[in-house]
Amino acid sequence: MRIAVDAMGGDFAPDAIVEGVVMATKELPSDVTIVLVGKQRVIEDLLQKYTYTGSSVEIVHAEDVVEMGEHPTKALSQKPNSSIGVGFKLLRDKSVDAFCSAGNTGAMHVGALFSIKAIEGVMRPAIAGFVPQLSGGFAVIVDIGANADCKPEMLLQFGEIGSIYAQYTFGIEKPRVALMNIGEEEQKGSVVAQAAYQLLKDSRKINFIGNMEGGDFFRDKADVIVTDGFTGNILFKMGESIYEMTKDLGLKHEFTDKTNYESVGGSPIVGVNGNVIIAHGISSPLAIKNMLSLAKRQVESNAYTKIAQALS
Repeated sequence: MRIAVDAMGGDFAPDAIVEGVVMATKELPSDVTIVLVGKQRVIEDLLQKYTYTGSSVEIVHAEDVVEMGEHPTKALSQKPNSSIGVGFKLLRDKSVDAFCSAGNTGAMHVGALFSIKAIEGVMRPAIAGFVPQLSGGFAVIVDIGANADCKPEMLLQFGEIGSIYAQYTFGIEKPRVALMNIGEEEQKGSVVAQAAYQLLKDSRKINFIGNMEGGDFFRDKADVIVTDGFTGNILFKMGESIYEMTKDLGLKHEFTDKTNYESVGGSPIVGVNGNVIIAHGISSPLAIKNMLSLAKRQVESNAYTKIAQALS
């Protein structure tokens, strides 16, 4: 298995990225190779700084960097030799099994669409998030920011894609799928939510259990939470804020620890022909280490090919 990582992407790159990779090499199996993409001399110096002497890290040189504030499409076309551009070339050519970055989220999304492309039949690829549950596991929420405006048909597809992802990545036989709404009753919500409810209810591809409210977000009501990217992003970031708030209050609990963005480390783009994981721009070395564990599990699950088969 070969996992590519953008060494230059993120607020604390390349230091935090390389340190996180070195941490990951101590836990990942010996047959997993991490391919660091970025400025070779800089990466070599950092590997030396973090006293890495193993053989499971490779470097692929990329001269340019897509900065956080750059326009995604323009930056990728003007900087084909950026670490994100080169990373996607490796993924497209199947030189690596996954590509991860804490860099420009828009560039990662656009890069995925232009290189490995959306799975045939997918209207709009989405970003999936992992919501810790009081029972101890995680629910998958789709979408958390790629598509602010969604048609009912897109929400139906998020339910189907999310269900397949949860089944193969988390080993849940019949994932419970719920639609995030302002009430549990069938007739509640916006015109889009009401129409999406009927489509989800009529689908034979998923185990739809109805609407769920924000109060059930962490209460193990569903394995897959369906929402538009606007609502999903707000919910997800509010959930992530719990860790810092409880820390400021001097409170500590196993559940609140899981709301820390570092605990999973990344979010996959689902609905594309490959494994792409994006991480927070503020990613720490611990977040990068955990993102690589997620990448490994996602490669092993082969979820994107299962999604393609289901939609063919």
